[in-house]
Amino acid sequence: MADIQDRFKENQDVQVIDTAKKLKIGIIGAGWIAEAHIDMYKQMPDVDIVAVADLIPGKAQALCERYGVEGVRYYLSGHEMLEAEELDAVSVCTYNTQHAPCAIDALEHGCHVLLEKPFTVTLDEAVEVMKAEKKSGKILSLGFQPRMAVNMQMIKKIVDSGELGKVYYLQAGGGRRSGIPTPYGTTFIEKETGGIGAIGDIGTYSLDMLLHAVGDPKPLTVSGYTSNFFGVRPDSYPWHPEYAEKFGVDDFAAGFIRLEGGIILDFRISWAMHMDTCGDALILGTEGALRIPSTECWNGDFPSPLKVYKKVAGQEICYEVPRCDDDNFGKMFYGKVRSFLDAIKNGGSAPVPSSQIIYNQAIIDGIIRSNELGHEIEIEIPEI
Repeated sequence: MADIQDRFKENQDVQVIDTAKKLKIGIIGAGWIAEAHIDMYKQMPDVDIVAVADLIPGKAQALCERYGVEGVRYYLSGHEMLEAEELDAVSVCTYNTQHAPCAIDALEHGCHVLLEKPFTVTLDEAVEVMKAEKKSGKILSLGFQPRMAVNMQMIKKIVDSGELGKVYYLQAGGGRRSGIPTPYGTTFIEKETGGIGAIGDIGTYSLDMLLHAVGDPKPLTVSGYTSNFFGVRPDSYPWHPEYAEKFGVDDFAAGFIRLEGGIILDFRISWAMHMDTCGDALILGTEGALRIPSTECWNGDFPSPLKVYKKVAGQEICYEVPRCDDDNFGKMFYGKVRSFLDAIKNGGSAPVPSSQIIYNQAIIDGIIRSNELGHEIEIEIPEI
């Protein structure tokens, strides 16, 4: 099978970065994800971090001092920063419910925007961001660093190669047995800040992995379910049982989604459950099937090789696709930020465009609305 496996390998070219013009960068939100952004920007010789904003006094300054970034101006709101500075681009690293207003504000101020995932909390918010993007003519790229991982890219290469034939069924798996994200406080789990829970935190990665692999088909209908049985239990937080009273989002979500092209998506994700995984992710096609080993969050890598199942000359076979051991969070995150900057400097398009992630957001929104209504709903995405 070596000849088949070799078809999915490619050489990586060394990139030369033009430092003649430095981009002026601002960061909105100085929480833990902003640490990754500032760390990556520090590695870019064509970038100057000139401003950081956060609602908590002293937090932005503490972040920059921790990473040794000097000459930065600090603000207590993103809007104040955008009004005072002439920036080329902004990283939006706020909690979920502020993604839309901060991204819109930055676009209206003429900035390119790297917006962390999830896109927004609701579909309506995502549509408003895209309207602002279209009006501004600026680049809006979504923060999906798993797309930069070699192993994740392999999934799409296999589908695009035709090895699986026509894809008709997708199964999302993975998820956490115990992993409600509270090491950094409660912004992930409160309704006012998180807005959505596991479905937006790690479910959005799972959705993107599968949707992008099959060409980002438009979702048509969804029957959804969400629950929070574990998030509201004090024993879920041994050191902070009071967190249970603040929990206002989902810790488990599932959905049955019909996509354009006759593809079915069977989705489920978890922050907490009495099970080690919801299973492997599967892509079933008319000529073969692909098994993607289960992970806790689909954030760029998996623990063992991909497996392709086929029938050759009447014989049922399974072969493993070579796995890259060089994928890591830092490398993926660097690629996410670098590709965004290159698009700005070269007049390119968004590395992870809103036109694709809007379908991801529509599914998340549809699952939540379907659960509230108690029945299947149609997904309607307005023209933008």
